[in-house]
Amino acid sequence: MHMTDQVFIEGLECQAVIGVFEWEKQIRQRLLIDLVIQWDNRPAAAADDYAHALCYDTVSKAVTALVEQQPHELVETVAEKIAALILERFGAPGVQVRVAKPGAVANASTVGVRIERRAS
Repeated sequence: MHMTDQVFIEGLECQAVIGVFEWEKQIRQRLLIDLVIQWDNRPAAAADDYAHALCYDTVSKAVTALVEQQPHELVETVAEKIAALILERFGAPGVQVRVAKPGAVANASTVGVRIERRAS
């Protein structure tokens, strides 16, 4: 079955220790996370029942904790860890993750990575 339903979270702001330079390891920087999660919304809609829905608050809190709990050098690593969390803990069949690091390049509003992963 091709799944077209999605749950999305945009602009999730996390304060992370992120970067390869020594000065970056001493501060927290803002990361913005966008998620597009494949999820069959039909059971929740049919029953009008939260128990069948993917709770975006729970997902947001789990992603924030993951990103903020330990330092990372690369946004690529952060994106992969977020994707694994969504696929494994929440059982989603697929996810797109965008991790943006505003201010990392002086003359760009933001830079970062976007990945798409599927459950194996």
